[in-house]
Amino acid sequence: MWVHPIISQRASKGQFAGLYTDLRAHPPKFFNYCRMSLATFDRLLGELRPALTFQDTNMRRSVSPEERLIITLRYLATGHYFSALHFEFRMGTSTIAGVVRATCSAIWMRLKASVLPHPTRQQWLDIAQGFLERAQFPNCIGALDGKHIRVKKPPNSGSQYYNYKQFFSVVLLALADTNYRFIIVDIGSYGSTADACIFRASRMGRWLQSNQLDVPQPANLPGSTGPPAPYVVVGDEGFALSSQLMRPFPRRGLDAKRRTFNYRLSRARRFVECAFGIFTHKWRVFLSPIQLAPQNVNVVIKACVVLHNYVRTYEATPDEDAQVESLPSGSDTIQLVRSGLAGLRVRELFADYFLSPIGSFPSHQ
Repeated sequence: MWVHPIISQRASKGQFAGLYTDLRAHPPKFFNYCRMSLATFDRLLGELRPALTFQDTNMRRSVSPEERLIITLRYLATGHYFSALHFEFRMGTSTIAGVVRATCSAIWMRLKASVLPHPTRQQWLDIAQGFLERAQFPNCIGALDGKHIRVKKPPNSGSQYYNYKQFFSVVLLALADTNYRFIIVDIGSYGSTADACIFRASRMGRWLQSNQLDVPQPANLPGSTGPPAPYVVVGDEGFALSSQLMRPFPRRGLDAKRRTFNYRLSRARRFVECAFGIFTHKWRVFLSPIQLAPQNVNVVIKACVVLHNYVRTYEATPDEDAQVESLPSGSDTIQLVRSGLAGLRVRELFADYFLSPIGSFPSHQ
């Protein structure tokens, strides 16, 4: 048959035809369905409409931009299989797969420049001010961590995607600010690769090490007359210490100075953990293994990163925020040792500052 009888009734009995108009009349229900407000959806649709508009033919009418965006958001918000969406929207499974893939690509291509731009020097300073005010960690320009995205084991992949948590994944490595927005991301590394190796091999890591991110010059810590401290990124024990990246002191034998430093660092690092939590619970496709090929998984992750920043930009409020391994080569080893020695000096500088009277903040702030 040319069109299955069930699919032929899409215009009258499909979920889009039966629900879309009613959802627009009830904004709270619309928010629960699409994971964004009606105003944000309309703004997003306006920006994507040129990329989602296709030509009607004598054989059939094209899927409208509204329906394409609704199908994609519903997939990202629930993680339902395409075979389940096939019955809900009365549309072919392969058609739904193509709609989701094309819409996710359009979201990334159309919006990445506006919601995930390369930060300017002033923007880095604004981010550092946010960490000072909300985490009491000065000269911090971002919190870094990796998130394992569950995937179905790709064929003939061996153990490349098998991570230490004992499931198959690809890694989303992200740098986040205090508004829980992603600043820079690296997407698609094998789950078996350590975060430190991913960061070192990523463009983000190379740009940071070679000072290509327009990071401000070292500056005195607030109220201090000591040597200027560089602007740094904070991470957990999985990353290598350097003059651009601070990690906690080892947990054994901590004195008051080192314990205070670790506490301050954990206050700053929690923003990326919270950002991942918001990210995965809004776009629940990440709560179960994604049943797509790795290249399509990367497309989905890119779209959700953009949508996360887009929604945070237009909908987040201060009240809501309150609630919420391969071995290196010889030359690489020398460079890592030199960077690590510089990092030790920088970390000690911060630790001394935090223990001093001018660097102490009330613990409840």
